[in-house]
Amino acid sequence: MYKDEYYPKVRKDLKKLDVRIRKEIKEKHILTILSEPDIGEALIGDLAGIRAYHFKAASQEYRIAYMVSEEEEKVFVLMIGKRENFYRVLKRRI
Repeated sequence: MYKDEYYPKVRKDLKKLDVRIRKEIKEKHILTILSEPDIGEALIGDLAGIRAYHFKAASQEYRIAYMVSEEEEKVFVLMIGKRENFYRVLKRRI
């Protein structure tokens, strides 16, 4: 299983989400990404090299953007949030 690292603003991203959603992300979705890093959709264009994992909770769509380092066996989580404006905010962040 890969190790996880987080961009500093991910903590702020999580604070914006409901407690139940945060718990689900930590206990289910992050573990899925760490065990299968290629599960996310590979992004193209300006965001090439980044993967996006999609999931739905409480009838809302969410995304987790991350990069994978095969050599170090690490997953670097860049952003977590609702689908709305997700990629626009991600482009500004990187």
